[in-house]
Amino acid sequence: FFNKEGDFNNLTAAAYHKKTHLLVTGFASGVFHLHELPDFNLIHSLSISEQRIASISINCTGDWIAFGCSGLGQLLVWEWQSESYVLKQQGHFNSMVSLAYSPDGQYIATGGEDGKVKVWNTSSSFCFVTFTEHNSGVTAVTFTSTGYVVLSASLDGTVRAFDLHRYRNFRTFTSPRPSQFSCLAVDSSGEIVAAGSQDSFEIFIWSMQSGRLLDVLAGHEGPISSLSFNPMKCVLASASWDKTVKLWDMLDSWRTKETLIMNSDVLVVAFRPDGKELAVAALNGQITFWDHENAVQTGSIEGRHDLQMGRKELDKITAKQAAKGKSFTTLCYSADGQSILAGGLSKFVCIYNVKEQILMKKFEISCNYSLDAMEVFCISKEMKDFFFNGHRTPSLTCDMSYRHFKPEIRVTCVRFCPTGRSWAATSTEGLLLYSLDSGLIFDPFELDIDVTPSNIHKTLGQKEYTVAIVMAFKLNEKKLIQEVIEAVPSSEIDVVCSSLPDLYVEKLLEFLASAFETSCHLEFYLIWAHKLLMLHGQKLKTR
Repeated sequence: FFNKEGDFNNLTAAAYHKKTHLLVTGFASGVFHLHELPDFNLIHSLSISEQRIASISINCTGDWIAFGCSGLGQLLVWEWQSESYVLKQQGHFNSMVSLAYSPDGQYIATGGEDGKVKVWNTSSSFCFVTFTEHNSGVTAVTFTSTGYVVLSASLDGTVRAFDLHRYRNFRTFTSPRPSQFSCLAVDSSGEIVAAGSQDSFEIFIWSMQSGRLLDVLAGHEGPISSLSFNPMKCVLASASWDKTVKLWDMLDSWRTKETLIMNSDVLVVAFRPDGKELAVAALNGQITFWDHENAVQTGSIEGRHDLQMGRKELDKITAKQAAKGKSFTTLCYSADGQSILAGGLSKFVCIYNVKEQILMKKFEISCNYSLDAMEVFCISKEMKDFFFNGHRTPSLTCDMSYRHFKPEIRVTCVRFCPTGRSWAATSTEGLLLYSLDSGLIFDPFELDIDVTPSNIHKTLGQKEYTVAIVMAFKLNEKKLIQEVIEAVPSSEIDVVCSSLPDLYVEKLLEFLASAFETSCHLEFYLIWAHKLLMLHGQKLKTR
């Protein structure tokens, strides 16, 4: 019915809701229709995206409709009766390149090759603002020390400052000649902004207050790969492909204080949070540690083998041989400065102990075998032809328009949270968060051996509601407490409240206070609060 001949606007997804007889259809152009069956009356149609709608789902009541657009990584929840969005989320169109934590660890800013800068809430995992001012890929993002300004550098030749109060681009920094900026750093006061160029080999310094270009630092003979300000002193470290790390002293009118010579092209530099040590990762896979005051190397880590490269589909050599040319492309110290996080062109992120120079833990960030370079041993059909027939079958006979593209697994940026409780990585899989604080906190109260979830359910089944509530509070698991309280019939609330021990009255009131924020059983919880306060109000007041 929908797919008319010669029309490219094909039907791509559909969902039907039995109770309300609602048919939702999504199309290749990003339009969706709502029809009422069996008469097939059009209720309304709307365009929600420029990309094809990949999947549709309707909730059980039939009020909310969810749409997924895989092309843009878009997720929308639409309430069709009031014609309003319940949820609107979109990821980066293609890979994320860099990330930065806000000083309090509540937000993460990410920059992508699509030129967008997004700011995410770490507790809800939702993006709450997107800045689209850049015309080309964003290469670096960072927060200032106040946490209200996000800075981003881009290949379009601009560094932009965004205000998180009013959500606007309030400063744009540019260079006299157009330059592609590959890295960015801001000093601890938030006043000085530095960006490195990958085509003119220079570092540009601007004032945050006035937006004026203060200085251009020349001296490197290769593209600038990384910049880092010392958190404690006015010193800027710059890394370049010319196999050097230069330290520039801001107070001494940006003179080169020190030049550290490496054996290989330098890819990334990072200062320890106390500013006393500098970590440098080079193209030969080594991470070296420097006492930058005295220009002395204090240690090194040979990280090549820990990266454990996967083998790509068309590689002619084993993963082990390929690993010899691999290196870390991103580094970050932990908040206490005792360990360092490193990632690169592989599916592993490594955490090293700096003092002992040993690998403490290795995180595998993906098990997705549809990405390239995931397998350590893989022989494709073309490889077999190459090895066993002594020649390779020509693959150019096929139509080149049908070639498929496999994104390669890589970690583009890792950052430790300033609180020291979590870290994040941008990768081919998206933005990944690893944390010590999982949502579940087991904090029992006067627990004994018989208090188990199954015993609580058994007590509930025997209609001993007061005992069940006391047991649930002993286990102190929110979901279980909620289940027990909601199982009490409203006619029994009075009896339960009067027989509840004083100690648990306060606990129950605290629980009700938090439940009011989220629960839909408002009247039921109000009855609980009312009865509790009527019966125990006087005692609580005296305490």
